Amino acid sequence: MVANVAGAGLRIGVVGGSVAGCAMAIAGTRAGAEVTVYERSDGALEDRGFGIVVPPPLHAELVASGYLDAGMPTAPVPSRIWLTRERERQEARELARQEAAVTPCHWGLLWRALRANADGVTYHRGRPVTEVLRRPSGGAVIRTADSEERYDIVVGADGPRSVTRAAVAPQVQPVPAGYVVWRGTLPLDALAGHPHQLELVRTAWITLGFRGGHGVFYLIPGPLDGSRLLAYAIYGPPPPPSWTSGREEYVRRVAEEHFPAGWAEIVGRGAHTSLACHDVADFHVPRVAEPPFLLAGDAASITRPHTASGATKALQDALCLERVLRASSSAAEALHRYADERSDAGARLVALGRRLGHAMVERTPDWAAMGPTEIAEWSRATLDGAGSYLYGGVQRE
Repeated sequence: MVANVAGAGLRIGVVGGSVAGCAMAIAGTRAGAEVTVYERSDGALEDRGFGIVVPPPLHAELVASGYLDAGMPTAPVPSRIWLTRERERQEARELARQEAAVTPCHWGLLWRALRANADGVTYHRGRPVTEVLRRPSGGAVIRTADSEERYDIVVGADGPRSVTRAAVAPQVQPVPAGYVVWRGTLPLDALAGHPHQLELVRTAWITLGFRGGHGVFYLIPGPLDGSRLLAYAIYGPPPPPSWTSGREEYVRRVAEEHFPAGWAEIVGRGAHTSLACHDVADFHVPRVAEPPFLLAGDAASITRPHTASGATKALQDALCLERVLRASSSAAEALHRYADERSDAGARLVALGRRLGHAMVERTPDWAAMGPTEIAEWSRATLDGAGSYLYGGVQRE
């Protein structure tokens, strides 16, 4: 089946073993290559509990292709609800509803599913890569503290601080956006006493706009069978230098100042199962493959998380790699085809993320003055002709 394609018989080394790395490993093995993965962490990656979303058609494709099992827990919802706080009161006002189907996942469960389906892959945990080098006679070398191995292709799936990217595009560095995102998860009992909010997140994902930022809320599968967590992302300015009371207290303060009473109470009183604050930044590599090197996931580009495309892009990168390996007669041809397709995709997402960040954080509209018509017009103007599964059928007219 793979005897006459580029992947057959190749040795592929993957730097990074999280979602992007495991997906790229599956792609390589499905195309007939021998794949080795180097993951720097020796911890339990499956314990990372944050929520992510992917487009439903992509999820279906990954299941049909064997990257994911149909039984992997998800929490799909068909629509998006826009809310804000009333000007004079603490109550929520619904602004609009959009058909915008998403498939929320638990990051750790997604990683676990991909890792389980990476059959035949050699996976080294706790083996950080110190250097990747191009060989004059062809291929590349991956160096760790105690080994040096030759590969026909080296895939950099090692995130924003990629060792591999330094060999492909050393001049590319993240560009700070000037604001932060708070990511958290709460047990479902944080919604006890809030039946209306619980009903909303059971049927939709929520965008809650406020001056200078916004929050996003949705349910994800929990680590126990059949369980659910409430996941959120809140965007806004970072804590001032004088703030010394801790991360959880600050995000609760943001909720208290800007959210309707019910949502503020959910964030303020809930016992977080996970919480992190990240500076928002972005970058993209103009050409994401240069034989024998290839970049995937966050090593190739990072878009502002408003696009909800981090895991999505990594999974699409993997599907592309398998496709080009099967369709090409050499590794070099496959990598050039990959670069032709995925370089532009990353650039488009970065541009979209910047427009969304400008419109949803840096220069937010007067949410309280908006309704369904204004939300639709604002969405069209912000997308500027780009497609995004987060906005359903809203496109340029």
